[in-house]
Amino acid sequence: MADEDEATRAYRRTARPSEAQPPVAQPRAEAPAARVGSGREDTVPRVRSKVYGKPRSGETPIRPLGGSGHEPGDRDGAPHGGGGGPRGRDGAVRGGGRGPRRTGRTILRVVVVLVVLLLVAAVAGYFWIGSRLKPVESLTDYSGRPAETPGEDWLLVGSDSRAGLTAAQRRKLATGKAVGKRTDTMMLLHIPESGRPTLVSLPRDSYVPIEGHGSGKLNAAYAFGGPKLLAKTVERVTGIRIDHYMEIGFGGFVGIVDAVGGVNICVKQDIKDPKAGIDLKKGCQDMDGGTALGYVRTRATGAIPDFERTQRQRQFFSAVVQKAASPGTLINPFTSVPLALNAADSVAVDPGTGLFDLLSVGLAMREGPVATAVPVGSLPTIGGQAVVKWDTQKALRLFEALAADKQVPKDVITK
Repeated sequence: MADEDEATRAYRRTARPSEAQPPVAQPRAEAPAARVGSGREDTVPRVRSKVYGKPRSGETPIRPLGGSGHEPGDRDGAPHGGGGGPRGRDGAVRGGGRGPRRTGRTILRVVVVLVVLLLVAAVAGYFWIGSRLKPVESLTDYSGRPAETPGEDWLLVGSDSRAGLTAAQRRKLATGKAVGKRTDTMMLLHIPESGRPTLVSLPRDSYVPIEGHGSGKLNAAYAFGGPKLLAKTVERVTGIRIDHYMEIGFGGFVGIVDAVGGVNICVKQDIKDPKAGIDLKKGCQDMDGGTALGYVRTRATGAIPDFERTQRQRQFFSAVVQKAASPGTLINPFTSVPLALNAADSVAVDPGTGLFDLLSVGLAMREGPVATAVPVGSLPTIGGQAVVKWDTQKALRLFEALAADKQVPKDVITK
């Protein structure tokens, strides 16, 4: 007891006041509740608590609203087993939170794929159609050739070639049975760096010097030496260097008109010409390819038929090019593709001319060109042939204005 008293006294001297109290017996820990299915009775009463002011029973942990407590394997806070959307009181999913994002991404991918496919198709189509253009040697260098001038100058030639037409088509179009080809139309198109282009008819009976053949009708140059001699002759008599050459025959003429859905032409008078296969009434009307061909070829009008023809040729060319270059034609694949194919198959161009050059012609002429013919001085008969002699002074002023890329003087413009 002495030892115990000494120990007790030592403890009391060192212990804190709060620790000097005798130890209190701790309540006995209760055994954990039996697991469900263990075969033992659940002897521990269930805990009842309040969740947001309402009684709640059960043992599962409380999950906060908003899905901030993700369980392993959850994505976007969605419970295991289904649906990423918010739930109603009955536990059913009320709409997917990821659905709109997935739909938007899918639509974007589809649009991107379509754009890529269209670009690939456009590039492939350009090279494919461009490869179908028929090159023809026409522009050559020679001593004394005119120097390059501002803007672009085109020599447009319409030939009477029946190539590609069947016997039935020749009968329908009243083109006759002539073989070979001759120039039926010749026009000089000047596209300036700014402003309206100028379209000049070169009468095929124009009396001009032809290298190696003396002097004769302009269309004889084509018969003697083809496109090369014709282009060279035009350059020498006009003083203008030709940048591009384009030629089209009867068959291509009809195909291009039909590809653009026909053209609207205003006819000045009734025209009935069995040789051209037409019977037209005065007034504005839509023409298909065959009718338009007869209209520009006929010689059944006017005191000087070839002058009337040159007017109709300029009128038609302006109408068909403007129609081909219109937005309604270019953005519509059902017209633009057939037009491009017909043009590529029907038009012969110099090797340096491509599809973009042809398109530039259409775009330049959308507002209509200044249309004229070479001023005429006289209509003599030489060597038994009726020919056209130019008014030298006026013709010179006309071509000098084009070579300088200036506006053509009004007093030299003829109809």
